[in-house]
Amino acid sequence: MTTSISIQQAAAATGLSIHTLRYYEKIGLIDPVPRQSNQHRLYRQEDLRWIEFLLKLRATGMSIQQMLRYAELRRMGEQLGSVSERKTLLERHTEALEAELLVLQDTLAMLRDKVALYADMEEKLKATLNA
Repeated sequence: MTTSISIQQAAAATGLSIHTLRYYEKIGLIDPVPRQSNQHRLYRQEDLRWIEFLLKLRATGMSIQQMLRYAELRRMGEQLGSVSERKTLLERHTEALEAELLVLQDTLAMLRDKVALYADMEEKLKATLNA
């Protein structure tokens, strides 16, 4: 049995606004969501899993255009061209993220060094005041 939830519940579950969910559907980032006879959207578990994946991609800085391309390729199904291009898209994005992480790690190390320097200076200044 497939459980479906309303757009309000989907918004709460994903952290996206109702407006954003509608927008993602309108631009083709998510597939058209099945509707009740009264035209209210009913999000299925597979819709929520796909949105969760999109949120992960968005959190890593992937552009909407790249996510749209991925969604388009996904709709093509398990064809060699589609699978290969999806893999390549994710590989390139992974490489870009790894490069960003190296920069962030270098920056973090520099900040830790500065914090340690100021902690040392602070201790020396406190010792001078107490002398």
